[in-house]
Amino acid sequence: MANELILLGGGGHCRSCIDVIEAHGGWKIAGILDMAVRIGERMFGHEIIGTDDDIHRWATHGMKFLVTVGQIKSPDCRVALYERVRAVNGQLVSIVSPLAYVSPRAELGQGTIVMHGALVNCGAKIGANVIVNSKALIEHDAEIGDHCHISTSAIVNGGVAVGSRTFIGSNAVLHHGVRVPAGHCVAAGATYRAQE
Repeated sequence: MANELILLGGGGHCRSCIDVIEAHGGWKIAGILDMAVRIGERMFGHEIIGTDDDIHRWATHGMKFLVTVGQIKSPDCRVALYERVRAVNGQLVSIVSPLAYVSPRAELGQGTIVMHGALVNCGAKIGANVIVNSKALIEHDAEIGDHCHISTSAIVNGGVAVGSRTFIGSNAVLHHGVRVPAGHCVAAGATYRAQE
């Protein structure tokens, strides 16, 4: 079971995560946990095998986990799943698409996924349970807190600090060196120059 993975959440973001995981090739998806009414359904050939109540049982068997619930504005569901795994000493893995680039001089926290076409440059520090979505750019020395979602084609310029639980919308641009408060939401297409 060393390379087997349980996915937590079976919605649209999960579909994208499966694509990244399969492209990565280093993990076998053992199943998906979602709502009880969906048990037995399949997503790209991967079965929904239980609910969140089964996290403890799978953790006991040494299974690894990835939170595959999306995050639009509120991170609460992702945070709750992450904490539930941690509470039973489960292990969350980080996944990087082979179509992304993460500098060997960057840092990724546990449970983070870097999706197709994203670029994480040298000196960047990305926290735990973060979504770096397709074609997002995290520039040099930027810091992304835990439980953030950096959406598609967002640009986080050098030296930016993004507080935990923050949502950065698609095509948003964060100017060099700005500080984004924890729990903030930067709208799609916005330009963030200073505290707003």
